[in-house]
Amino acid sequence: METDIYCDLEKEKAHPKAQALMTEDFFWDIGDELAPFGSDEGFEALSEFREWRLENPDISVGFCIAWIIESVGEFDNYEDYNEENLVHHEKILQQINDPDFDDQQYIFTLDTTIIATALGQLVDEGLIEEEYKYYVQVAINRLRIWADLQNHWDYRKEYIHNLDTIELVLEKA
Repeated sequence: METDIYCDLEKEKAHPKAQALMTEDFFWDIGDELAPFGSDEGFEALSEFREWRLENPDISVGFCIAWIIESVGEFDNYEDYNEENLVHHEKILQQINDPDFDDQQYIFTLDTTIIATALGQLVDEGLIEEEYKYYVQVAINRLRIWADLQNHWDYRKEYIHNLDTIELVLEKA
């Protein structure tokens, strides 16, 4: 298989619905670390989604999201990845400050992967399956808090703005 399918992110080749919803340039910039596909994690998620979809053309992307949550996030059950358990300022602050908790992996990488997978489906298929939009919203909410707590990060406001924009796309998709 040619690897071009995994690396291609040209707006003109995307599904028309993705083109209509993902209007800001950052959505299409694989070199922008603050963009959904610009970080290593987001770009890899897009590539992995495309490979998974080729192998699973008739399966709900929800199964892919569940696998991401359970493998990348090391959750025993994807249903534990929810607003009630995870999206609290105090909890995320405690996780960031816990030297035994890898917030880069279990918050940034996991949540970025979920978001990029959903947006990958929108880019390629023109939709984000309704059944798993909830998990994408949890990822956005967690990353918004996580980014806000990164006091040393000069780009946190821009990143949070991007998350807000992604959330608007999620609502309309």
